[in-house]
Amino acid sequence: MKYWIFCISIIISCNFLQAQELNARVQVLTPNIQATNKQLYDNMEKAIREFLNNRKWTNESYSIEERIDCQFVITINSRSNNNFSGTIQVFYSRPIYKSDYKSPILVHQDGDFDFEYLEFDRLDFAPNAYLSNLTSILAYYTYIIIGLDHDTYSAMGGTEFYTEAQNIVGNAQSSNNSGWNSFGGSNKNRYWLSDNLSSPAFDNYRVGLYTYHRQGLDLMHDASKIRMAKMNIKTALMSLKKVNDQRRNSFLLQLWFDAKQAEIVKIFNKGESIPIGDLKDLLIELDPNNSSSYQTMGQG
Repeated sequence: MKYWIFCISIIISCNFLQAQELNARVQVLTPNIQATNKQLYDNMEKAIREFLNNRKWTNESYSIEERIDCQFVITINSRSNNNFSGTIQVFYSRPIYKSDYKSPILVHQDGDFDFEYLEFDRLDFAPNAYLSNLTSILAYYTYIIIGLDHDTYSAMGGTEFYTEAQNIVGNAQSSNNSGWNSFGGSNKNRYWLSDNLSSPAFDNYRVGLYTYHRQGLDLMHDASKIRMAKMNIKTALMSLKKVNDQRRNSFLLQLWFDAKQAEIVKIFNKGESIPIGDLKDLLIELDPNNSSSYQTMGQG
């Protein structure tokens, strides 16, 4: 009898230790408006954090240690009754094997952020229906983050999650809220982000995420593999030329360099050197705003 009680307790403990996918930090800022009701924004912040962290987003099992660290920073610029307008910044960094370092994958600010929020109302989301702009945007970026995370661990591993993001886009297009459509003057909104990640034209981008992280950074802890790791990182970066040849100055390439520019320079300025003349030329071509930084590569 004691044996069975012990077994049952172990099973319960294991289930208890299973966690949701996200470990999201949330900030709600109100720098440009009179926040006379601070409690409202504190409750908004709490509701969003619980929505992101307490919901099960996939059918996969995550341990507490495997939860994806990310951050959502919401800046409210205006309010009219229960309607709010501002920006949402999304940050996601991936832990590197046998290291305390986390590599930035997504650093993005979305300015198409208008939503309705009623204090103390439950934040609800349905995969096959549009319920609110707030939860649709939060769910959308959740699936983008989970997809990117999977792509870094398995080549093209994030496909099903980008499909979920595209479903959210399709459901939200009838809402007339900005950011969900292909038209409207911007090719750098939510529509285009999930569209690009799902397009075969960007397969080299996605495979590059895997090569750069799993076959590159994850090997850097082993001194005997540093050269191979750097060569793999270089291969991943050189493959971005094919992406640019198909879609010049694309949204995804901008996001790559927004997140990776400083890291790339640091990688090739430290430790064992490899030939990078052709890589420097390509990086300057793809990311001209940071050309001076790339010029210093190999001189550290």
